[in-house]
Amino acid sequence: MFAALNVLKFASPSIKPLGSKLIRQLTRSRTSTSTFTPFYHIRASISTMSSTIPTEQWAQVVEKTGGPAVYKKIPVPKPGPDEVLINIKYSGVCHTDLHAMNGDWPLPTKMPFVGGHEGAGVVVARGELVKDVEIGDYAGIKWLNGSCLQCSFCRQADESLCPNALLSGYTVDGSFQQYAIGKAAHVARIPKECNLEAISPILCAGLTVYKALKESGARPGQQVAIVGAGGGLGSLAIQYAKAMGLHTIAIDGGEEKGQMCKALGAEDYIDFSTTKNLVQAVKNATPDGFGPHAVLLLAVSEGPFQQASEYVRSRGSIVCVGLPANAFLKAPVFDTVVRMINIKGSYVGNRQDTAEAIDFFRRGLIKAPYKVVGLSKLQEIFDLMKACKIAGRYVVDTSK
Repeated sequence: MFAALNVLKFASPSIKPLGSKLIRQLTRSRTSTSTFTPFYHIRASISTMSSTIPTEQWAQVVEKTGGPAVYKKIPVPKPGPDEVLINIKYSGVCHTDLHAMNGDWPLPTKMPFVGGHEGAGVVVARGELVKDVEIGDYAGIKWLNGSCLQCSFCRQADESLCPNALLSGYTVDGSFQQYAIGKAAHVARIPKECNLEAISPILCAGLTVYKALKESGARPGQQVAIVGAGGGLGSLAIQYAKAMGLHTIAIDGGEEKGQMCKALGAEDYIDFSTTKNLVQAVKNATPDGFGPHAVLLLAVSEGPFQQASEYVRSRGSIVCVGLPANAFLKAPVFDTVVRMINIKGSYVGNRQDTAEAIDFFRRGLIKAPYKVVGLSKLQEIFDLMKACKIAGRYVVDTSK
């Protein structure tokens, strides 16, 4: 899910040809043009589930920066040689989708574009080069739609840092449509026993917080503070932290969010809207009073990013995940050095992280709190999101 990286700022949204002449021929051009009809350098054979794939579909289309999303019919795309076409059944709604619609980040979006990057569904067609994804498999569209797989970042399993990465619902069309395309190497492989409705938030929100917890270095038995714990990311972070053996301190505002956090497994809840001394309250929630070993910053406002260094314990980690628009991160240099505080960012997980995050879900350890509405009601969800009135996650049903 989830952010506009500096390394991507000047990159083309299409994967640049690399490798042999054959690969150069087969590389699909997916540029930031205004058309929804795919273009191919060559004609490729496509395996399909049946001849009943429609030529048109319902989708939510952002036609200009600032929105709104428009519910309309658009053509059904065809997969390129290394791609699959997924009949999206459900898609989670992420705050990143709102950022993309509003143009909050320095990375330009495809325009017009179909947002969404938490799409779960069934593979109905595949390109001729795809051998390891079968028609009928469950699969998911996640934030990282594709990467070159050949650069130094891709080779060391940092595919999200690829300068030619394709981003679902941002530089290529995403999952707020009934049929979506993904690079076969990057689509999430979903076990058949998983509920597609329930697993869709895992494909971005779950994967993002799971990766951040791994990046924090926190070990079983240690404390982690989750800032923004009552939102879609936070509600999953609490559960992943618990499943990983961590003790959680949930930080957010409001009684409703507090009740939800406790129900999901948070051992402490601190309401920033009513707490006079947040720093001391967080420290007091740890057994020795030194503060948590790690802090996950999932907030969408700048303030919490400036405060975390005051309550994280010495040699602790502050992991930045949320992306407030036009925000900056500041920390006193002296304290950061002498207390050996580690401040870092965490983007989305790689393909192995995806498999691990999904496996936690498959084993019943993660249950995303969510509400389901029809895809046609997507703009109403964005309105609630703007008003900060969402607890948990929303999932859209593409059939409605």
